[in-house]
Amino acid sequence: MSDTWTLGSRTLHSRLLLGTGKYRDLEQTRLAVEASGAEIVTVAVRRVNIGQHGAADNLLSVLPPDRYTLLPNTAGCYDADEAVRTCRLARELLDDHRLVKLEVLGDPQTLYPNVVETLKAAAILVKEGFEVMVYTSDDPIVARQLEDLGCIAIMPLGSLIGSGLGIVNPHHLSIILERAQVPVLVDAGVGTASDACVAMELGVTGVLMNTAVAEAQHPVLMAQAMGQAVAAGRAAFLAGRMPKRVRAAASTPTQGRIQ
Repeated sequence: MSDTWTLGSRTLHSRLLLGTGKYRDLEQTRLAVEASGAEIVTVAVRRVNIGQHGAADNLLSVLPPDRYTLLPNTAGCYDADEAVRTCRLARELLDDHRLVKLEVLGDPQTLYPNVVETLKAAAILVKEGFEVMVYTSDDPIVARQLEDLGCIAIMPLGSLIGSGLGIVNPHHLSIILERAQVPVLVDAGVGTASDACVAMELGVTGVLMNTAVAEAQHPVLMAQAMGQAVAAGRAAFLAGRMPKRVRAAASTPTQGRIQ
C-alpha cells in the first residue's frame, strides 16, 4: 500500500519525525534515526552544531542533508525575536534552507508554548518565505489562527515536552483534525510505542518525538519500535476500528448453530 503524505513541496513516506538531542553520541544518534525509518530529523540550532561551531562534532557528518530532510527548530527560544533570529541563522548555515519548526516556549518549568509570541514569530517567518511547521498548544482556535497565517503544518502537543505522559487530551486533537487543511502532527509527550500508535489512530498525519527514544534504556531498539508503532497506528486508522459497544456481541453467528 502506498500511503505518502505531503509537506509543502515534499512527498514523504515515513510519518515518524525524530529529534536528534539527548543521545549518548553522534553514532547512537545515527543508529537510532536509521532504525526508526524517519525521513525528517529535527535539529536544535541553539544546541547542536551544524556548522556554527567550527571544528566541533557536526551533526551533518552522520545525518547528511542529501539523505535526510533537516528540520531546524527554535528549541530554547522564549520570545518571537529569538525564534526569528534562530531561523535566519539556520537558513544561512544550510544554504537558504527554508523548512523550519517554530517553537516559542512560555517558561522553563513547563516548556508550554507561548502562543502569543508563537503567532507573532509565525507571521514574520511566513512573510520572509519560510516554510513553518509550528509547535503549539492543543487549542483549536490557536491552531486555526496559525494555519490562517500560512504555516504548512500544525504541531499540537500530546502532553508536556519530555513528560512521556502520552496523549492527554485526544478530544482537542480531534477538533483540530476536523478543521485543519494542512498536516497535523503530534509533537511532544510521547513516552512509548503505544502512545505513538494512539496518536496515529486519531488520524494525525505524523508524530514527532525525541526524549522517548533518546532516554529509553535501549534507544536504537525503541526507535525501531516507534517506527513500527506509527505505521501500525496509521494502518488501524485507515482500516477503521469496530464500534464501541456497552454490551457484548458474539464473534461467531448465533443463528444456524449445530444442535
